[in-house]
Amino acid sequence: MKILAAGDIHGDTGLAEKLAKKAEDEQVDLVILCGDLTFFEQSTDNILGHFAKREQKVLLVPGNHETFATADFMAELYGMKNIHGYSVKYNDIGLFGCGGANIGMFQLDEDEIFETLNKGFEKIRYLNKKIMVTHVHPTGTKMEKFTNIFPGSKGIRKAIDNFQPDIMLCSHVHEAEGIEEMVGNTKVINVGKFGKIIEL
Repeated sequence: MKILAAGDIHGDTGLAEKLAKKAEDEQVDLVILCGDLTFFEQSTDNILGHFAKREQKVLLVPGNHETFATADFMAELYGMKNIHGYSVKYNDIGLFGCGGANIGMFQLDEDEIFETLNKGFEKIRYLNKKIMVTHVHPTGTKMEKFTNIFPGSKGIRKAIDNFQPDIMLCSHVHEAEGIEEMVGNTKVINVGKFGKIIEL
């Protein structure tokens, strides 16, 4: 399975077009968007349309720049899936997610973040391969060292420790784009706005 994962588009339709073209050129099976699709909800037009016109499969979670309702609306409008609190299965791979952030306008507390991830994980726990999708990075990682503003999430770290997904995808800290590190047995990747190809 081949995935293109990206985040922090922030309403940039030109960037969305480039990502959709990259997904097409790389012949990916799935596109995953790790939140902050809009810029404080001012820019929802055609962010997902470039993926839709190519009939690409897209999963997403909201970031801290859009509400859960906006993410649901955008996903439904284009026939995509918001996996905040949900899970999906592709072949033998289970994907589950939690959007939002532990700071900012649309804030979740750490217990809510963990419980949201737990809810999605329960449905795919039996699968061999698991991918966890969030907007925020876990606490106690290198990514935290790139910012004094955005703390890592204890709820996400607890989910990694408990569920041990094979891969965790996030964005949020722009300066940490592209960083990969191991947290226990989980590879944590900050996918960034230019996107990361992942093959399983």
